[in-house]
Amino acid sequence: MKSQNRQQAADSKQQQQVFDIIVVGGGLVGACFAALLAQGHKHTKIQSPLRIALIDAGKEPPLPALNQKSDPEKAQFDPRVVALTHASQAVFSALGLWEGIQSQRACAYTHMHVWDHDGTAAIEFSAEDIQQEQLGHIVENSILQSALLTYLADQSCVTVLSGLAVDSLETKALQIEAPEMRFAELKSSEKSATITTLHCKDGTQLSADLVVAADGGQSTIRKLANINTREWNYHHKAIVATVRSSQSHQLTAWQSFLPSGPLAFLPLDHPSQTYCSVVWSLDSEKADEMMALNDDDFCHAINRAFQTRLGETVSVSQRYSFPLHQRHAIDYVSDNIVLIGDAAHTIHPLAGQGANLGLLDAQALAQEVMRGLERDLPINEPSILRRYQRQRKANNIEVMLLMEGLKRLFGSKHIAVRWLRNVGLKRVNGFALLKNWLAKKAVKHR
Repeated sequence: MKSQNRQQAADSKQQQQVFDIIVVGGGLVGACFAALLAQGHKHTKIQSPLRIALIDAGKEPPLPALNQKSDPEKAQFDPRVVALTHASQAVFSALGLWEGIQSQRACAYTHMHVWDHDGTAAIEFSAEDIQQEQLGHIVENSILQSALLTYLADQSCVTVLSGLAVDSLETKALQIEAPEMRFAELKSSEKSATITTLHCKDGTQLSADLVVAADGGQSTIRKLANINTREWNYHHKAIVATVRSSQSHQLTAWQSFLPSGPLAFLPLDHPSQTYCSVVWSLDSEKADEMMALNDDDFCHAINRAFQTRLGETVSVSQRYSFPLHQRHAIDYVSDNIVLIGDAAHTIHPLAGQGANLGLLDAQALAQEVMRGLERDLPINEPSILRRYQRQRKANNIEVMLLMEGLKRLFGSKHIAVRWLRNVGLKRVNGFALLKNWLAKKAVKHR
């Protein structure tokens, strides 16, 4: 009996783990935040080791298949891609990961061509016009995430835990029983006013001074923390897939605004330059119809919609579909719980800005946390978290409003609106100073 009790106590102790920071969500944004924290911790004068946990409900993702670049018939790509801006690329460069990512697969695009399907106007952006080598890079999500997880595996301050689904959480205020003079000598983790315990479905309990929710648009942590959002359903779905065309993509990102929604062809890295990632936003009912088509019929449909700008679409990978929502948390911070990425905001994918905003959230929060630790402030110091919220909320709202405006402008079927947007596109395209200013703002957006 005593032996059994000792084993039960040992099992209970093993399931109860304490950290300084828990990051919930092992996707691109969560892994990036953990990596930035680990790197920042290396370059500070903080004496006590930082204890970081990165947890995810799913299993660790498989490594991307990169050995088929030379055989067009066998090429396989992750259907989820990120159109990395220069600002987001700088995040990976700061971590020392960008060269490795480029050596795998990253397609630099030098031009962008946008047009109104039902009109005559178009606008073209060129990297050369703004004295840049490229406008950005199209990179598969799995390649970026693999680079981050490989980096984290070498960081002693980070514990990566897969297969942990959070079921509930509990936040408690701590009573620090210490003389005022001794308080200044306590470690940051000992000064924290609150601590949150996450209860997982398998019985594991994880506690930390700061919990960062990077668990996506349907964030469990956001809901458990009772953080409200403003949101609405677009009644659209996005279809994503990889297609192969008969003509080169010309290192150009292509986007057509159709009455049913925007259709983008994003160039992928392959010697043939004939592979693109497709993101097609459609009315939900129409999207379901497209998903039900066989591959040949889907290729015919996309040829008609894209007006065969890159010749015939000759093949398509497995297709995926997901509903589109606009969502924004009223607050990014509640006590010692912070939202980043899609947990804080989701936007329409028409300009591919969602992941970039999340990466910049991760960068901003990591910088604020490390700045606070250097000043010997608690990890969950309210002033640090509020500073992060002020910085990122204003920027995110600005981009969200712009995307919503574009969506409504190009989604309108009113003849007067169609005429105005065609006139506007023509004038912007002919006004080099304005067009180049827009391009610079997009590629270096912060």
